[in-house]
Amino acid sequence: MIRILIADDHAIVRAGLKQFIADQTDMEVAGEAATGSQCIELVRNGEFDVVLLDISMPDKNGIDTLKTLRQIRPGLPVLMLSGYAEDQYAINLLRAGAAGYLGKEAASTQLVGAIRTVVHGRKFVSPALAQILAAGVAGNGDKPLHGELSQREFQIFCKIAAGAAVSRIADELHLSVKTVSTYRTRVLEKMGMKSNADLTYYAIKNGLID
Repeated sequence: MIRILIADDHAIVRAGLKQFIADQTDMEVAGEAATGSQCIELVRNGEFDVVLLDISMPDKNGIDTLKTLRQIRPGLPVLMLSGYAEDQYAINLLRAGAAGYLGKEAASTQLVGAIRTVVHGRKFVSPALAQILAAGVAGNGDKPLHGELSQREFQIFCKIAAGAAVSRIADELHLSVKTVSTYRTRVLEKMGMKSNADLTYYAIKNGLID
């Protein structure tokens, strides 16, 4: 059972998230927090598999709360929730240690998928955020990522870098194994790399995965 902590200062938002989660047989809301301080206290004293954390909190904002959670429970994935657009703000949060960034207007299916993704140790990158990253917002390493990868190529790059097998990526994206393998070859060629290990090193260096 995936134990989830919801941290949001709006009771209506928490209720909506709880409803989405209640429909999943493998998930449960194990705690709720209305402030950043409450969230930190619950994580210190409880057992959770993932935290859904709002960026705008009344006492301790989401970014500061995220940093504290990373210090006390480094392995606990934190999925940031926000009403703001997925822009450089989202990139900075990923680099600060967030496991993913999701707009509050996202469909319930995307939320559930994001939770399962981060619980399995991978970063959640929405299609909108992947497009921003592929356009060059995230590239700051030795080799250029920006502008060279298409949205799909970047999406597959993130999954490979996080250790996902080609067959699993094919299942998740509803593509054939051959198609994913072709994308992998293109990504390696465009980035001037030779192996999956090179992709992983680049992703870690640029804060895209832990």
